[in-house]
Amino acid sequence: MQKRDELYRGKAKTVYTTDDPQRLVLAFRNDTSAFDGEKVEQLDRKGMVNNKFNHFIMTKLEQAGIPTQLDELLSDTESLVKKLDMIPVECVVRNIAAGSLVRRLGVEEGKTLNPPTFEFFLKNDALHDPMVNEYHIQAFGWATAEQIATMKQLTFKVNDVLKKLFEDAGLLLVDYKLEFGVFNGDIVLGDEFTPDGCRLWDKETREKLDKDRFRQGLGGVVEAYEEVAKRLGVSL
Repeated sequence: MQKRDELYRGKAKTVYTTDDPQRLVLAFRNDTSAFDGEKVEQLDRKGMVNNKFNHFIMTKLEQAGIPTQLDELLSDTESLVKKLDMIPVECVVRNIAAGSLVRRLGVEEGKTLNPPTFEFFLKNDALHDPMVNEYHIQAFGWATAEQIATMKQLTFKVNDVLKKLFEDAGLLLVDYKLEFGVFNGDIVLGDEFTPDGCRLWDKETREKLDKDRFRQGLGGVVEAYEEVAKRLGVSL
C-alpha cells in the first residue's frame, strides 16, 4: 500500500490517500489542541501513543462484533483505514457527569448517570459543535432514521464493551464521543478512540487520565495516556 497525497489535516491527525481508492492512511501527530483550537501544543510521543492505543481499542471492538474503520497498524504513528463517507455528527455517551454536561445543567461533577445519557452534536468548529437531535439530523440530510438507529445501537454496544475493559484495568469510563461513516452501504465506526476523545478517571482516586489534563493545565498529559495504555496492556 503506497501513501500518496494529503487529503485532510485535522487538529491532531493527517489523512492521506493511497493507491487503493477505498483505503486511507491515518497519521497521528503530536499536536494537542483544546477549546476549538485556541490552545495548541506539541506533546512528545503523543502521536505514537494515540495510534497504538486506537489500534488496541478498535481491535477489541472488532472482536466484539462492532465494525470499525481500522485495517492495520502501519508504523508507530500511522494506520491503514477504510475510506468512509463520514456522517457529520458526534455520538456522545456519558456514564458520569463531567465537562459540558456539568456546565450546561449545573449538576455535580462525578454523579453517576443511570441510565447513561446519549447526545448528538454537529461537527462544526465554527459553531462550537452545537447539540442537535434526530429531527435536525434527518431534516438536514446528515443521516437517515435507520442510520441514526444503528449509530445509537453501536454507541451503546461500545459502552458495554469498553466500560468493562476499563473497569477491569482500574479505570472509570466517564464519557466519550464516537464518529461514524458509511462504507459499502454499512454504518462503520470511524475516526479514533483515544484519551483525546473520552474521559477516563482512576477508579479509586478519580484522578483524571485524559485530555482534561491538557484542558485544565494539570500537566503530565502523555504520561497519563501511557499509564492508561499500560493498565490495558497496550504495547507501546
